[in-house]
Amino acid sequence: MAILYKNFRAGIINSLPLIMLYYLSISEIDTHFSNMFEILSFNLQIIIIYYWMLKNSSVLGNGHIFFAGIINDVVMGLPLGISSISYLTVSFVASYIRQVTVNISLFTDWFTFLLAIFFSNLVYLVLILNFSALKVSYLDVSYNAFFTFLFYPFIWTIFNFYKKIMFLRSDD
Repeated sequence: MAILYKNFRAGIINSLPLIMLYYLSISEIDTHFSNMFEILSFNLQIIIIYYWMLKNSSVLGNGHIFFAGIINDVVMGLPLGISSISYLTVSFVASYIRQVTVNISLFTDWFTFLLAIFFSNLVYLVLILNFSALKVSYLDVSYNAFFTFLFYPFIWTIFNFYKKIMFLRSDD
């Protein structure tokens, strides 16, 4: 019985990033920040996807990332698939960086995260402008990208601490 409890507890602890991704997709937390502070808006889902696909891709799968994007689209009122494709773009950039990078550090992760944000926002804007009638504020998108990029080192430090504490198995 103790082994069953220990395995269940380890499974819940190891799937905490996945639970956070789904919770953030359902809760619209980033919208609440932009309501309190006019320009403070960041996308924590992109940080979660990039970090965990880069460090331990077995924690998040592309199916979960796609489904979390669909949930986010429904909650936010966006056309279905826009967030999913944007999240998958971040996932694919992280997977590519994981394959070609030998030495991973905060600086290299942060620099390549800028590329992931750029391609993700590019895909997002192209899809919104070509396949929907929604109005896009480029200033809001750029503020969101800037603050997402700015908060990445803090979240990276928290996730590294979490990874060391919980003894997650690495794919390296």
